[in-house]
Amino acid sequence: MFAKRGGVRVNRRKLVGAAAAVPLVVALAGIVAPVSANAQPALSGKTVEYNVLSADGASVESVEAAVRSAGGTVVTSNKAAGLVTATAPESGFTARLATERSVDTAARSKSIGQAPKDDKAAKSKAVEQENRTARAGKKDKPKKAATAGMDPLDSLAWGLSAVRSDLARTKQAGDKRVKVGVLDTGVDGSHPDIAPNFDRALSRNFTHDIPVDENGTVVDGPCEYRGCVDPADVDNGGHGTHVAGTIAAAADGFGISGVAPNVTIVNIRGGQDSGSFFLQPVVDAMTYAGDAGLDVVNMSFYVDPWLFNCANNAADSPAQQAEQRLIVKSISRAMEYAHRKGVSQVVSLGNGHMDLANPLPDASSPNYPAGTTHPRTIDNATCLSLPIEGPHAIGVGSYGPSLAKADYSNYGEHISVSAPGGYFRDGFGTPWYRTNENEILSTYPQNVALTEGAIDAAGNVTPDGEALGVQKACKANGKCGYYQYLQGTSMASPHASGVAALIVSQYGDYSRDGVTLSPDKVKRVLEGTASPINCPTPRTVDYTVVGRTPDFNATCTGTTEFNSFYGNGSVDAWAAVTNGRKFLR
Repeated sequence: MFAKRGGVRVNRRKLVGAAAAVPLVVALAGIVAPVSANAQPALSGKTVEYNVLSADGASVESVEAAVRSAGGTVVTSNKAAGLVTATAPESGFTARLATERSVDTAARSKSIGQAPKDDKAAKSKAVEQENRTARAGKKDKPKKAATAGMDPLDSLAWGLSAVRSDLARTKQAGDKRVKVGVLDTGVDGSHPDIAPNFDRALSRNFTHDIPVDENGTVVDGPCEYRGCVDPADVDNGGHGTHVAGTIAAAADGFGISGVAPNVTIVNIRGGQDSGSFFLQPVVDAMTYAGDAGLDVVNMSFYVDPWLFNCANNAADSPAQQAEQRLIVKSISRAMEYAHRKGVSQVVSLGNGHMDLANPLPDASSPNYPAGTTHPRTIDNATCLSLPIEGPHAIGVGSYGPSLAKADYSNYGEHISVSAPGGYFRDGFGTPWYRTNENEILSTYPQNVALTEGAIDAAGNVTPDGEALGVQKACKANGKCGYYQYLQGTSMASPHASGVAALIVSQYGDYSRDGVTLSPDKVKRVLEGTASPINCPTPRTVDYTVVGRTPDFNATCTGTTEFNSFYGNGSVDAWAAVTNGRKFLR
């Protein structure tokens, strides 16, 4: 069934279950198949890893018992989502679980290696780094709202003024008791602009490095730390640190500041060094957000190996269909749990340049195992891109400095608001066109800058780094911070997460244990105070003039109040903290 909102066709189907920039890779095989009740297949082969999902209403303890009875070993469990990771011989284990009433689905969990240069993950990173490829208890009263000034590099961060963070911080710069989780590939807690607001005690890394998978394919490469578990304040990719800086880099007269420069950042890492994500760490991070009392979580990734997870696509085998249903149900349970626990979930809309109400055909799935990709027609009613189409997701689209929808940004269904995400090709016909400054400047880990050749061993910005607009700032004590330009809906969603954190800071219920505000209220204020942006004239944008292929062309539908390019409009920090109360009812 469809309903109209502001002239935009909105699918009201039940969402179960977001883009970005970091792909979530969950490769599953060996789905449970029915067997005779009297049959007990023999276990054989090498020991491998499985995901086992509980049936509705079944306890995780009963699933653990079923796993052990079937000859498996429980590795870890998530009671909130009913997801168990187990090891067992590769043959016979899932068949033994097939008749267990406590088990919904069991699937082989396989490692994913480094993405080949021409696959979807690499293309997503190419979007973000286009400037690189284009060139060689007891109630307490809240304390008086803290304010903040601007930092030296903020003049290069046009997104701050676009969402009016510069004004908002004169009234509300955020409260330390408001905690924003970054579910990504890590956060560099030592960066001088992140460190003042980083909570090491609450931060967690739910992953372990995987040098190679069971087939000998390189996943993360050599482990950097003994035990192959990175500390919870390390980022070897740079993406999560960039996101964290946009949300809450400290306003302290140094470097750059974030949208909500006084709130707390918590790293809840669910992604590998390689940029791959696996189901159990992601589910664990989502549910931990609720258990740890986080107020907002930013999610800038989507679930692979399927661009869309389809319940019963005719092009997929029964095992592949079951695999996708397992992913959808697991992610959905985790998001529902986090929402019940008071977590506002802000999700990037994705970089696929498509109208999510009318998905393009999918010729890229599954991207693992090799050689299994096949063309699929996507039925919008039964196929979901996750987590953007998961329950309670606040979807964020991306625009450039001229407010033009970024060419790469998804649009249409599931958009809630829009925000600055950068648009390298903005300003066609002007000196802006194809400049670094059209993108989003934010924090850059020193170790990643060195690895990528943006700085040398002495910490100096290299000629390559200068060409990319890399910035450096140093304190009197010699501690230096680095900053890079990126673009993507992954850069838009943290602007919205920052505004959401300011909303909680301004209107939340303060107690000695922290601050709380219903995620539904946060969403109402975020949407209600967004600054409307009109559809362009003409409504169909021809992106071929900036060098894109015709499939990038997009048509904006709807009204000023709500349309497919911008949703309710651009997030507005100043309006949110000064005029948001009326939307709390």
